[in-house]
Amino acid sequence: MAAKKPAAKKPAAKKPAAKKPAAKKPAAKKPAAKKPAAKKPAAKKPAAKKPAAKRKPNAAFMKPVTPSGLLAAVIGGAPSPRTEITKKIWDYIKKNKLQDTVNKRMINADEKLKAVFGGKKVVSMFEMTKLVSNHLK
Repeated sequence: MAAKKPAAKKPAAKKPAAKKPAAKKPAAKKPAAKKPAAKKPAAKKPAAKKPAAKRKPNAAFMKPVTPSGLLAAVIGGAPSPRTEITKKIWDYIKKNKLQDTVNKRMINADEKLKAVFGGKKVVSMFEMTKLVSNHLK
């Protein structure tokens, strides 16, 4: 019986010592595998960037359109591209201080703009373009 007890103690002492070196080896392999993967995306990024080309306007926006009589009272009756008409409306809004002071997205219409906006007193700037397009031919 005395021979069995020392044999039982020795394997218990060897197991923790064997586990520690095994845990260190996989940890050393993982960083080596990550380094080549990090280099590949870095090489692709500079090749993907191109110098910015000058934008060309869409022909549909540059086509002159004729404003209706109600809209002509605000911006004038000459045919103009949609972009110029929007700029003229904003000039009119700023000149007459029709933009809401608290919420800058809202426009408080005066009598001329109220006719263009279909009788609405307050219109959002996003809704304005939709309502104005109804007055273009």
